[in-house]
Amino acid sequence: MLDFHIYDVFTDTPFTGNPLAIVGGADALTTAQMQTIARQFNLSETIFVQTPDDSTHTAKVRIFFPTAEIPFAGHPTIGCALHLANGASTVTLEEVAGLVPVTIENGIAEFTAPKLPKARALPDRALVAAAIGLAETDLAPTEIGHFEGGPSFVYAEVPDLATLARTWPQEPAYGQMSAAAGGTGGLYAYVRTGSDSIQARMFDPPAGIMEDPATGSATAIFAAQLNATGHLPSAGTTTFNLRQGVEMGRPSNLRLTVETENGAPTAIRVAGQAVKIASGQIRIP
Repeated sequence: MLDFHIYDVFTDTPFTGNPLAIVGGADALTTAQMQTIARQFNLSETIFVQTPDDSTHTAKVRIFFPTAEIPFAGHPTIGCALHLANGASTVTLEEVAGLVPVTIENGIAEFTAPKLPKARALPDRALVAAAIGLAETDLAPTEIGHFEGGPSFVYAEVPDLATLARTWPQEPAYGQMSAAAGGTGGLYAYVRTGSDSIQARMFDPPAGIMEDPATGSATAIFAAQLNATGHLPSAGTTTFNLRQGVEMGRPSNLRLTVETENGAPTAIRVAGQAVKIASGQIRIP
């Protein structure tokens, strides 16, 4: 039997935020066994904790959707770091995408993204709108974006909260959009609610996630979209407060901090809280 823990992440309120399963003692598990356990939990992500390759690091981890392994994800990083901290102010996780340092202060964990985002080919704007049940004219005039930083996401701004509330994945347009985006399944729809505040929804049906309550990796990569659409200074530090999961009844709060130099992001950090919900044991497949 393996010990597991369930946390709600990007919240300090039980039964809100994004649920996460943390499975300890995973050194001997095969990839197939991890995938089976992740499918059993059927949460947006499950993280498996292993002995680090470098003993100066806290842990080596592997992260799984119900359908596939992913190289990096934000809410597993935040939840796992807070779970493993045991009073420490820093945690270092070895993830497939790279080394992820996490600082912890007053119950808030903040990770530095392991990769800076880079642009990918854009799918057709009308197809992006159709993928979430909108007409092209329903989108804000902002350019859509498509960026990769470990995982990849398509970004589409809408003009108001009412439009955001009626977005929802629609087939066959969603599958066509994903194919046109080179296999990217995550679509991040957002509305600017203030100069430094944003509300968003993230869909990824190809990964088995119709909607995600909070997506730390998409938040980190969102820095590239903000930069591309002129919402970051050419140099300096900018912080945004993001809400996600509101429409699905699991409100989440995320903090995004972006450092820029010469018109480009040089460091991206995402912060949030987590609250423990349950513990138990699970059979080894």
